[in-house]
Amino acid sequence: MILTIVKYPEPVLQQPGEPVTEFNDELRQFVADMFETMYAAQGIGLAAPQVGVSKRVTVIDLSCGKEPEQKMVLINPEITYREGKLYEEEGCLSFPEIREKVVRSAKVKIRAQDENGKWFEAEGEELLSRCMQHEIDHLDGVLFIFRISALKRDLALRKIRKMQRAGEW
Repeated sequence: MILTIVKYPEPVLQQPGEPVTEFNDELRQFVADMFETMYAAQGIGLAAPQVGVSKRVTVIDLSCGKEPEQKMVLINPEITYREGKLYEEEGCLSFPEIREKVVRSAKVKIRAQDENGKWFEAEGEELLSRCMQHEIDHLDGVLFIFRISALKRDLALRKIRKMQRAGEW
C-alpha cells in the first residue's frame, strides 16, 4: 500500500522517532509499504516520520528497486563511526522542489536491527553514506535544510511559503 508522504512543516518531521520494540507482521508490512511508497515517489530513502509515523524505521535502496539485494531496512539505527567529508547536493521527499548542498561524512558505519529484530552492522561510502546519514537524521527529527547555511535555508523556506500560498505545496 502506498502511504502518504508528509511535507515540511508537518510536526512529526521534527520530532525524534520512538524506538521500535515489537518486531511482528505489522512492522514487516509497514516496511513493505515504505518500500512501495519510496519507489512510487522515485526516492532512494524513506524514514517513518516522512509517512507520519514517529518510529525509528527507515528503508534505503540506491537501485530504486532494480537490484533487490541493495534493499536495506534500518530499525533503531545508530552511527558508530564517521570518516571524511563530502559536500554534495541532496533532496528530500518531504521537500519536493528543494535541493541544496549539504556537508556529510564520506564514510559511515552503522549498527541497526532488521525487520525481525536481528542486530547487524553495515557501512556506507559516498551516496550510501549520505543516504544513511540523511535518513537517520529524519529519525532524530533533524531535517536537511537545517544543515545548510542560514541564508540558503531562508531562501528555501521562502520558496516553500510561496508555494503554499499558491496551493502548490
